[in-house]
Amino acid sequence: MTAALETLRNNLALRPWWMNLILAFCAYMTFIYVPWDLFIKPVAVDQEVWFGFMLTGWAAKATTPLHWLIYAAGTVGFWRMRRWMHPWAVLYVLQIAIGMFVWSMLDDRSPGWYTGVIAALPFIGLAIALWRSKPRFNT
Repeated sequence: MTAALETLRNNLALRPWWMNLILAFCAYMTFIYVPWDLFIKPVAVDQEVWFGFMLTGWAAKATTPLHWLIYAAGTVGFWRMRRWMHPWAVLYVLQIAIGMFVWSMLDDRSPGWYTGVIAALPFIGLAIALWRSKPRFNT
């Protein structure tokens, strides 16, 4: 086995499978999606969601670098299992849960508030799992 594969294997062993999925998602967003969103996606179709409120056009384009920064911090923080990731990852995931609920209240296509609760539940579960994983972030 090459040294790079051994390093990858050792690093992935630092966290449970679900946390490795979060790491992979953060890396995908950092290196593939957000650069495409920022540099290639036309302004006319750009959308960013913050706390359940959708921004479009130039407002969305202007906030894309903030999403890029968040996902880059997540990539580094999960890869290195940094201590500061514990509170911030939990808070960001809870913000997503709140956003799901707010989105369901604001979106005309939503059949009701209960869809926001249903959409928020997996993120609340993920936030609880991250909260309970504090000892893993002590590297």
